[in-house]
Amino acid sequence: MDPRRRLFLRGSIRAVRASELPIPLRPPWALDDDARFQLLCSRCDACAEACPHGLLLRGDGGYPTISFAKSGCDRCGKCLSACKTGALSTAMDGQPIRWHVKVENSCLAQRKVECRICADACEPRALRFAIASGGVMELRIDPATCNGCGECVSTCPVDAITMAIPTSDAPKV
Repeated sequence: MDPRRRLFLRGSIRAVRASELPIPLRPPWALDDDARFQLLCSRCDACAEACPHGLLLRGDGGYPTISFAKSGCDRCGKCLSACKTGALSTAMDGQPIRWHVKVENSCLAQRKVECRICADACEPRALRFAIASGGVMELRIDPATCNGCGECVSTCPVDAITMAIPTSDAPKV
């Protein structure tokens, strides 16, 4: 189903460009092309039931999405093994996760309040703090190091961290 139709039914009647639509975070190993993913996905919830951390939820249209509200993804592969339709596949260049960390302006460190919880949770050290003038450490993000696990999302006390698909990697809508 075209996501613009769902927006219309929710009361958003202005013309929406495909580039303005929110890109859902699909499970690890989801096909890059979201339309193809939706075509293959049977919405059986087998991937969600197989996730030992409870990260996969039923999203718009009944298709699985991932939520990092509880914890991060360790890429265990149980969702991949549970998917029998091919919507989750290792054929997509070997990288199970395409999304990366995104920090909003509400971040305490960006507001000059001492907080380093996200960096403590970041095992690959994609989030680090550097010395800055004024006494409060400054957050630095290394996108090349971020593995997209989302472990930092649930630890943020002000919900300033989300995961997003970089625009160059965004699926076709």
